Amino acid sequence: MRSEEALMALLVALKARGYSWITPTPATQQRVLARPDRRVGSDLADIFGWSLPFAPEALESDLLGLMYAGDIVAQRGNLLASTMRVSSLDDRLFLHSAYPTAAGDAVFFGPDTYRFARFIAQAAGPARRLVDIGCGSGAGAVVAARASGAGEIVMSDVNPAALRLARINAAASGLAATTSFASSDVLRGVEGMFDLVISNPPYLVDDEQRVYRHGGEMLGAGLSLRIAREAAERLNPGGQLLLYTASAIVRGVDAFADAVVPMLRARDCTVAYEEIDPDVFGEELDRPAYRHVDRIAVVGVVARKAAHMSAHRGGLQ
Repeated sequence: MRSEEALMALLVALKARGYSWITPTPATQQRVLARPDRRVGSDLADIFGWSLPFAPEALESDLLGLMYAGDIVAQRGNLLASTMRVSSLDDRLFLHSAYPTAAGDAVFFGPDTYRFARFIAQAAGPARRLVDIGCGSGAGAVVAARASGAGEIVMSDVNPAALRLARINAAASGLAATTSFASSDVLRGVEGMFDLVISNPPYLVDDEQRVYRHGGEMLGAGLSLRIAREAAERLNPGGQLLLYTASAIVRGVDAFADAVVPMLRARDCTVAYEEIDPDVFGEELDRPAYRHVDRIAVVGVVARKAAHMSAHRGGLQ
């Protein structure tokens, strides 16, 4: 059995056993694992959620066999550990990186994923073709496919590890036949136009510039601005951009809003911009990069391309 087939079978087996686990923030997971009674895993949530080491006999042999076949078993002295976590979102399960997500190619899934999914479910309109830029685990695209009814899905990412897990998660969600995968820096490696573009890009300043965290200039908002610009040029008439990201607020000023809203309007898009959560990752404010920042706000951008291009853009009136 190939490793990807084994991991898809593992998701199916866990779902059949009623497995469910909601991913907390890294800070919460760290606090929980610091408790003296959380040293060795004894159930499925401990093993596949909390990333605790476990004795081989603590896991059913078929599940352990699938883990070995999927190459996600690490030795921890006399114990074993999973190099992947499995998290619940609605009625689906998703593979992503084990805690702690310290590697440069880690695939993140956490509270932002749940907020992103809710944002998509509430805002997505009908679509035939959609793309998820920086798809990570693929959770956003899976939710968007269900919400929009899209018959063609593209999951794109610069991280090969993310694309591998996205393939597995898409297949386990029944989307293998309608989904393609692209190694792409934003949309440079993706062809064609779209009815729906979604993205939950990295939006922090990360000293190690890990791909799942580092958003570049503008205190982490630079990549989000670039995604919005490229997406606007690739939307079909009436197409929609759903961008879930964050902005560092400095003395009450939202520099990202001041940049992204007029940029999208200049590209024949109507724009709705809102703060989804006014204060996330407060611990980042202790770092030098954020020493002058008031707060980091999660924001949602909903942009829709005009159904008819304006005359100055060379389209129909």
